[in-house]
Amino acid sequence: MKYGMIGCGELGAGLALNLLKARFEVMVYDLDAARMQPVLDQGARTAEPAQMAAQVDAVITCLPNPKISKATLDIILPQMAEGKTWIEMSTVSREDILEMSARAEALGIKTLELPVTGGVHLAHRGEITMLVGGERAVFEEHEPAIQAMGKEVFLMGPIGSAAIIKVITNMLAFIHLKADAEALMLAKRGGLDLKTAWEAIRASSGNSFVHETEGALVLSGSYDVGFNMDLALKDLGFALGFGREFGVPLELASMTEQTYVEAAAAYGRDAQSPMIAKLLEDRLDTDLRADGFPKRLT
Repeated sequence: MKYGMIGCGELGAGLALNLLKARFEVMVYDLDAARMQPVLDQGARTAEPAQMAAQVDAVITCLPNPKISKATLDIILPQMAEGKTWIEMSTVSREDILEMSARAEALGIKTLELPVTGGVHLAHRGEITMLVGGERAVFEEHEPAIQAMGKEVFLMGPIGSAAIIKVITNMLAFIHLKADAEALMLAKRGGLDLKTAWEAIRASSGNSFVHETEGALVLSGSYDVGFNMDLALKDLGFALGFGREFGVPLELASMTEQTYVEAAAAYGRDAQSPMIAKLLEDRLDTDLRADGFPKRLT
């Protein structure tokens, strides 16, 4: 199987490198040539999206938003032979993936949705969680490549299913981060040593994946998780949309969204998403810092 990866940001580049390690042929493209270089250095080739689509068995898109995904489809679908596969790894709404997969199906192109969760550091380690939506036969056709890119793989159901669970997992992560920032601030203002408090929380019933990862980046002062405010607000918007569609009141998600709106206004939409903790630090003029925590997750 030959795979093409369009979008070589922190996530896309890590996934492409995993495919190369598993001996798949890989072509890559990104508007920023520097982003492709680590993958090209490991043996990938590059081509413009239209040329790539004509040469590979499956095109993977890993892009910032649905608008860019749709524009990319305009370029690649006419070049793909019937029976080839488009794999969408961008976080999009269920409505978007259903619309785009219908366009592909009309041309005889198969679709898998494949959002991931766990953080870009796990993508580089080949340990990120893969959330699959689509027909089982199409999944099984590409399962070796999917297993090469990640660790745990869940076939959620038909197209649209993975979009729902991805938004749910991100919604929970954002809520957990807000809660963790408040918990760490309570510890700080209560006079506790923050490193010891972080370790105690990690060993307690209050622990979470977010506390162990993004909480550590808050304490180091880097906040650099490789995921910005704009992406967080996009995903929270999707979650609240599902809440309205399915009749589920999402009170915590709604409050968390307002915190991200405020943080984006304060630091910019390109600011790292854990900087909602800095919003609390600035408001209370109290830094959450402790020695021994990483600047980046590895």
